[in-house]
Amino acid sequence: MSCSLLEFCRLHELKTVRDYLFQSQKNEPVEEKNQTENDLSWETSEWESAWDSGENKEEEATSATMVEEEPTGQRSPWLQDCVVSLSPCSDLLVVAREQKAVFLSAKWRTDDGGREEMTLAVSWTGTLSTDEGECVSSSICIPLASQKRSSTGRPDWTCVVVGFTSGYVRFYTENGVLLLAQLLHEDPVLRLKCRTYEIPRHPGVTEQHEELSILYPAALVTIDGFSLFQSLRACRNQVARAAAAGSDVIQPPPLAYKKWGLQDMDTIVDHSSVGVMTLCVFDQMKNASILGGFNASVKGNPPAMSQYVTVGGGPYTGFFYAVEGSSQPLLSHVALAVASKLTSALFSAASGWLGWNKHKNEEEAVQKHKPKVEPATPLGIRFGLPDSRRHGESICLSPCNTLAGVTDDFGRVTLLDLARGIAIRMWKGYRDAQLGWLQVPEERGDREFSPSTSLPRRHALFLVIYAPRRGILEVWGMQQGPRVGAFTVGKHCRLLYAGYRLMGVNSVTSKGWQLHTQQVCLLDPVTGALRTVNIPFHLALSDKKSERAKDMHLLKKLTTVLRSRQVEPDILESEAKSALLDIKHPAIKKQALESLLSNKNAPVSCLTNITSALYDTLQQQDPEEVDPALLQLCSSQLKLLQLYTDIQHLHSAADMEACSKNDSLEGIEDELSRVGPTLQRYAQLTLRPSVSFAQDSPDSTLPAQVFLSQMECTEDEELRVIRCSDTEWTQLGNFMFWGCLCGKSPLYKVCDTLQQAGISPQQLLSLLLSVWLQREKEVLQKPEETVRNLHTLLIALSNMKGAVEESWDPQSISPWWQQVRFTCIQSHNAAAALLAAFVAHRATKASITSRADSKLQLEWEAVSLELEQWVVCVRQLEDVLVLQTLLLVPPQGAAGGAAAQCSIKTLLEGGTGGIADSVSKWVFRHNLAPERLKEILQKKEEEDEKLEQKAGEEGKEPEEKSQEDTDRTAELLVAVCQRFPHSLSPDLLFAHCCWEYVVQWNKDPEEGQYLWCAVEHLKLVSSPHIQLGISAMMWSTFIVKRFSAAAFLLEKVGKAPKDRLCRRDVGMGDKAMTSFLGCCVQLLQILMEVTGVLVKDQSHLSFIDYYADSAVEEVPAPELSVEEVWCGAEGPASLAELALEQRGVHYPLVQHHCLVASLLHAAMTFSLKVKPLSLFDSKGKNAFFRDLTTIQLMPSGDMDPGLVSQRQEFLLRVLSGWVQAINDPSSSASGTRSPSPPSSGPKADWWPSLCLDLGSLLQVNPDILRRHLVCELYNEGLDPRAEEVMLEVEDKDVLGSQLLVLTGQRLSYSLLHSQSQTQAAMELLARLPPTLCTWLKAMDPSELRCPMVPLSQTSRLVGRLIEILPENHAQYSLALHLLEAVEVLTTEG
Repeated sequence: MSCSLLEFCRLHELKTVRDYLFQSQKNEPVEEKNQTENDLSWETSEWESAWDSGENKEEEATSATMVEEEPTGQRSPWLQDCVVSLSPCSDLLVVAREQKAVFLSAKWRTDDGGREEMTLAVSWTGTLSTDEGECVSSSICIPLASQKRSSTGRPDWTCVVVGFTSGYVRFYTENGVLLLAQLLHEDPVLRLKCRTYEIPRHPGVTEQHEELSILYPAALVTIDGFSLFQSLRACRNQVARAAAAGSDVIQPPPLAYKKWGLQDMDTIVDHSSVGVMTLCVFDQMKNASILGGFNASVKGNPPAMSQYVTVGGGPYTGFFYAVEGSSQPLLSHVALAVASKLTSALFSAASGWLGWNKHKNEEEAVQKHKPKVEPATPLGIRFGLPDSRRHGESICLSPCNTLAGVTDDFGRVTLLDLARGIAIRMWKGYRDAQLGWLQVPEERGDREFSPSTSLPRRHALFLVIYAPRRGILEVWGMQQGPRVGAFTVGKHCRLLYAGYRLMGVNSVTSKGWQLHTQQVCLLDPVTGALRTVNIPFHLALSDKKSERAKDMHLLKKLTTVLRSRQVEPDILESEAKSALLDIKHPAIKKQALESLLSNKNAPVSCLTNITSALYDTLQQQDPEEVDPALLQLCSSQLKLLQLYTDIQHLHSAADMEACSKNDSLEGIEDELSRVGPTLQRYAQLTLRPSVSFAQDSPDSTLPAQVFLSQMECTEDEELRVIRCSDTEWTQLGNFMFWGCLCGKSPLYKVCDTLQQAGISPQQLLSLLLSVWLQREKEVLQKPEETVRNLHTLLIALSNMKGAVEESWDPQSISPWWQQVRFTCIQSHNAAAALLAAFVAHRATKASITSRADSKLQLEWEAVSLELEQWVVCVRQLEDVLVLQTLLLVPPQGAAGGAAAQCSIKTLLEGGTGGIADSVSKWVFRHNLAPERLKEILQKKEEEDEKLEQKAGEEGKEPEEKSQEDTDRTAELLVAVCQRFPHSLSPDLLFAHCCWEYVVQWNKDPEEGQYLWCAVEHLKLVSSPHIQLGISAMMWSTFIVKRFSAAAFLLEKVGKAPKDRLCRRDVGMGDKAMTSFLGCCVQLLQILMEVTGVLVKDQSHLSFIDYYADSAVEEVPAPELSVEEVWCGAEGPASLAELALEQRGVHYPLVQHHCLVASLLHAAMTFSLKVKPLSLFDSKGKNAFFRDLTTIQLMPSGDMDPGLVSQRQEFLLRVLSGWVQAINDPSSSASGTRSPSPPSSGPKADWWPSLCLDLGSLLQVNPDILRRHLVCELYNEGLDPRAEEVMLEVEDKDVLGSQLLVLTGQRLSYSLLHSQSQTQAAMELLARLPPTLCTWLKAMDPSELRCPMVPLSQTSRLVGRLIEILPENHAQYSLALHLLEAVEVLTTEG
């Protein structure tokens, strides 16, 4: 009930605004005027001491903290150098500097806490000036009212009016579109101000017309609001039509204005247009006598005059009066401009016809001169406030047009009475002050008991002063009122006061409107907060005459006492009681009582005594004078306090009730022992250490204030618990029932107390289940005892009146037990939910049995639908417990993040694939290898026969402590799979694991091992239909986009790209991309294989269109089934269902993609130069990256020999690269970041066979590849491998010629180029035939990569040559000579 600053909007883009407006000075430090502040430091000690010590401390601290936390770059007063204007509707903010401007529009956003808040976001930026050298000097935002009948007061659109130093005034839309531009005077525009229609509050007040006033250094221009409103609407419509027609030419309508030349004043810096006024007869006679002398004549009717007040110098304040009708609106220059446009258009058209267009540019330049400016009508000053040394800086007119605040260069704020023309008040010490006004209406409730209720509502006027030098905002009552509020704010804020509302409103259209406008706003550029000042009406009343002010003083005194933590309880009780009883106003008394009851420092006894005393006082008063709401509040709070005290006393009582053993609990020990091992394992996993705050501990005592805030009393004198957050709900349930569950409190007494208080059994049941589920860890420590106590409490609550309906038919569902079941279904605490279900099942069965006995029914008729529901629920909870226990197992060696939480509800909402999806995420977290998962599932299948006989036990024998954690985890996984034999069948689990890994790989493509694991899991799927569907979905969803990017990148670069290019185009590094391409090959191979299985007589390399899809199926599709208790799953379609819905793929198209994937993989693995897509013709290129289910036009027939030669060259280089890699010890497998098997790197043994397969597909002669491979292996000195490949070569003659040259190179190196030449070698060389000697000398051993080969291998090679070369070969004799030479070298060596 005191002054407050309310933040209603926050600007998050102020840094963007500053950077745009100060681009030229971004690197220059903004100098703060520290010297000036030091020289003009004001003594503020007396001001500070005058403030209320307890007022606004919280807001001061908050504001100061936020200012300290901002970086230093935001503290510079950059906003003071800008022209800032805010729409009174707070939906548009304009910030301009020099030629640039930024428009910020209102938007709604969601903050971090999930709450909706309004913000002003940048909607337009640009340059406003059109003439060279002109800058923005003033601006205002005028909201224009909507003309629609359905309007309720919101503006239709907002016009931005901007004045420039060139004298131009331009009008813009919110999007920066220029509507109208007028040159009204050739001096700079000093200030723009607006006046809009206000409903007169009193019959005698003159109705003011709307007006826009523009101040120049020696002139004042006023534009009638009605004509301006119509002109702006017309201009906006023309702009819209021109934009729709694709044109940017509009014809602005003429703008009517009046122009006054203000005389007899040296300098003018600001003005206020007060409006039309009429003098009384006395003032009229006085003025006539002063102006005309003793014999002046006086007119019968006083003339209506417009009053203008200016501030500046010589005099300090000037008053001007313009008699209505003395000046006609000026329209001549607008008409002249329109006529000149028409004339120039006709003349240019005629000149075009006659060929006179030579000097068009010169004519246009002449026409661009400034329009003619009309002279001003002289207006002399009537009188002023002379002060030769004082210069005014600004003037701010009050909403009632009777007062004005003026600031000057002496740091004073002067209050003017405009009707009398005198200064009535002055404040000192406010240099650079900014002013604003607040008009506050009287609250409707304040005059309900007044005898003159028919009078109109009163209004209070307050002056708001912002002193930036001291960083304070003050609120003063008018006219001689005290300061009613003061706030500490930043030193660089801007006080934004519009002084007007919507334009285009009149007395007819405004009926029923609620104008949503802010009067005063404070913009803080440091925090971006936009705040308004909230002032209660009663602060304008005198303290001596207002009982409300006295009550407010008592309320503030009570608040101060309650905030003090060092006050003794007795003193606190006496002080609070006296203050509360002395308050007269019922609303304030109610507020004081609520403040007392919500105070955490007051003990319960104190609250009870004070509330009881107030209740007794109200009972003794006249019932007609007592507020019934206050009396009801006292009664209900007393009842709640008594209940709180009773429960607290019962929990602390020493007497205990002996819980008799209930027959209905028989057999529950067997159920507990059956699930005992799983419960122990679950408890061990949930007991991991965690951090929590002491005040959040469930064992902490519930304060009475919190208890009162969560309970309310209904009209029926019953208590109802207010539904709040889950934490508070559990805290209240903990206060009521935890002592009973632990066996420390009398159960029946607590239940009787709660029942007598009138709390509904349904809410008590909800509280009981909440605390049971949330305190699961404590429950599992003593499950037998807590289960017994829960059963007793559940029976006691169900026996309450209103719990179970008397008319309940056991053959139908009971809402009471359905509530228990629904809570267990929703709970993520699987163990506690299962124990609660055990207890509720027993209690339901006992209740049904007792009802059956009471109706003399037979025992076999006691079976009901309710029990069947419980059987299903218990079975589901047992499944969830085992699954949740598995999900809680942490991964080894890492934290692994928070474990997934599951419940019956989440599993049912997750659809039929939700269970497999949860387990697949667990497999990913544990990084379980696909082969390891396969072993575990195979072990499960082997044990299925043994476990079928023990279906009720599910293999939960206690594990021995000596077993490894991994084995226990494997057994737990097996147990889960046995609980869900259909949902977790091996195929479904492998499919979900494959999908999970590929999803994780898509999030981080650098982790190539994820994609490799996905492919490995996919290989383990036995169903070809599911395998085909998953493969096709993986390809289309995740793979093909990156695969095509990689192919285009290699095609563009022409070689294996660098790491930077791979990251830019494909989104992964070069090594990760190599691994990715290898996985693509495997995926496409899986697609080909599974298509071959599904299609009848599918050949390995067939291109026949008959095999376009998998329509001819031999293998039947699998039937997807779900466990019986989980048939109610509703949610998205499972992954297996989606896979089975996939269409068959086109086999030749898949093979085509597999071919290019192999080429890409080889190019990246061996870093080869190639343009892979250029190895195909136009048909092949067009077929790439198409949907695999479509039939494309594929390459057929013989290929172009040029392409075949390029393909052959590439495959030969791949073989060369492989041979070099296997003989290079430094070479390692590609993709070092991904732990792929070594068989996937450049040393893999399958590269030669792959090249041969590719050669057959690419129409390359495979014999050429084999011969090249043999030569490369001999070149590397790998003779044994070469001999193996040599057996497959068909053209032995050509191979023999190639190997003959290689043998000659080896001998040439040994005889001629070796560093260790022996005498025997030289003699042998001399004995060789001249032909052989010459041939050996012509050999170049540098072509050999491994010239140092043992002579035994060379001798074996020559022997092979003799075998493969026919005797009639031209080089057969040369081979014989080589054999002799090698044998001699061998014998002599």
